[in-house]
Amino acid sequence: MAEIEASQEHLDPTSEITLETVKARAVKGVVVLTGRTFFLSLVALVATGFLTVFLEPSEFGVFWIVSAVVNFLAYFSDIGLAAALIQKKERPSEEDLRTTFTIQQALVFVILALILLGSGAISRIYSLTPDGRLLLFALAFSLFLSSLKTIPSVLMERSLRFEKLVIPQILENIVYNGVAVLLAWKGFGINSFTYAVLARGVVGLVAVYFLQPWVPRLAFSKGSLKNLLSFGLPYQANTLIATLKDDGMTAVLGGILGTGGIGLLGWAQKWAYTPLRLFMDHVLKVTFPAFSRMQEDKGQLERAVTRSIFFVCFLVFPSVVGLLALAPTLVAIIPRYSKWEPALIPLALVSINTVFAASTTQLTNLLNAIGKIKTTFKLMIMWAVLTWLLVPALAIRFGVGGAALGYALVGVSSVVAIYVARRHVHFSLWESVFKPAISTVVMGLVLFFTRRILPISLTSVILMVFLGTATYFAVSYLLIGRSLVDDVRKSIWNLKEK
Repeated sequence: MAEIEASQEHLDPTSEITLETVKARAVKGVVVLTGRTFFLSLVALVATGFLTVFLEPSEFGVFWIVSAVVNFLAYFSDIGLAAALIQKKERPSEEDLRTTFTIQQALVFVILALILLGSGAISRIYSLTPDGRLLLFALAFSLFLSSLKTIPSVLMERSLRFEKLVIPQILENIVYNGVAVLLAWKGFGINSFTYAVLARGVVGLVAVYFLQPWVPRLAFSKGSLKNLLSFGLPYQANTLIATLKDDGMTAVLGGILGTGGIGLLGWAQKWAYTPLRLFMDHVLKVTFPAFSRMQEDKGQLERAVTRSIFFVCFLVFPSVVGLLALAPTLVAIIPRYSKWEPALIPLALVSINTVFAASTTQLTNLLNAIGKIKTTFKLMIMWAVLTWLLVPALAIRFGVGGAALGYALVGVSSVVAIYVARRHVHFSLWESVFKPAISTVVMGLVLFFTRRILPISLTSVILMVFLGTATYFAVSYLLIGRSLVDDVRKSIWNLKEK
């Protein structure tokens, strides 16, 4: 009886929830977010299919370049205070929340002013049309709307109430994709993205405040700020490096490859990273607060890290290989899709980055959660330097394929993160990475052999999907056994719990 009571103890006297609640809500959060992601990915898949038919690669290129510029500037709208609120062991005070809100709003208004003043220069650098410039302003305004959602979102995320947090995200994505496809079909071109971005921002803001009421008020506490910055600044430094590595590089490549080249590379990245968006992002969202709550219990943490990495790899690895096996056939049979054929080789190369990201991205999340923020910073420096050395040089030499090769080489360097993370938390590589990798290799061999003997048709695609799925799950069951079924049952049970 004492053991049962002990399991219900708080991790510390000021914690809002118990360790058992953390574990239950973490599992439930993964299940809820997985369901959300499947649904939204289906919506996005259909929408992207229509958009890539209705719009040209150069129009996608404008959208990705402008988005990269705004995303880069958006980094400066948060100096890590939101993450510090989530990671903080004690319950954040109202003073903490208001201080964070006040500082973020001040930073956002500075960024909006910079975008307004610099819009002419941005338009000249990337040869933006008036419609492209309007998209820039729309994305900037959406940044302001997004900043208003920060505190309510933090409150839901900190308490792991992801079943509530997903509702605004679902509404946002349905509205965004619906508006974009409808307007693209009507011939609005780049303006399809402009109106879709604005509609998404308004709907999301209303939904968040409906689900998590919070009264925005301006306040400032030097003590709260100092306490939050001790984690927030190093965390945001890592985010800056990631932003420079990703969105900053996209902006640079826009000048090297042009809008058409960026359109092809962006298409390859979008599809190559889809398995990560589908299966990994929501796990990261759950595991950061969950690992933060578990940081004092190394045994629980090791098991949680192993299972979370396994979950991502188990779903991402076969998705990537299946995509690579099916992509040439899909490009050949979908009407008006042959224009994307030059992106198939970049797709394969960028997918290498995806495979390594599935294995290692959670490790930086883990290091942040246990307070090893400086270690994460060093890893981010390594990846940023490699990206800026390899990607532009290879893009200049080999074009779109060279840029994709650069991203692949950067991905391979992620093995360093595995070595570093295992020095702090000894998770199992065999259970988390190698078992799903073996199953995926077998599935891949079956699919690539089958593709060589089947005709190019929709029937062949359907047959390959069923054959690949059956092969993967059969081999996985042989390697993993009953625990695979038990995990599914546990997830369903946690989903039903209040």
